Amino acid sequence: MAPSRELLEILVCPESKAPLVYFPDGDPEHGGEPFLFCPTSRLAYRIDDDIPVMLVEEASRLGHEEADRLSQLAEGRAHHATSESE
Repeated sequence: MAPSRELLEILVCPESKAPLVYFPDGDPEHGGEPFLFCPTSRLAYRIDDDIPVMLVEEASRLGHEEADRLSQLAEGRAHHATSESE
């Protein structure tokens, strides 16, 4: 079960306050677990038991190339956090 639509609608990156992108199937290139991604801060927030872990110190800061790749995927598919949970 994914995080609720209502929760995804209100979440923003705690560092940049920018909207998040929800990757429900993990990274399309590398697989893995669902996560939320902030293109502005380049932070990936894991989701544990359907609960996003929204702590900057627990997030993974991605390199520029990886962040750019995920940003392009998000733009191409328009998968902002709320669109996947509808």
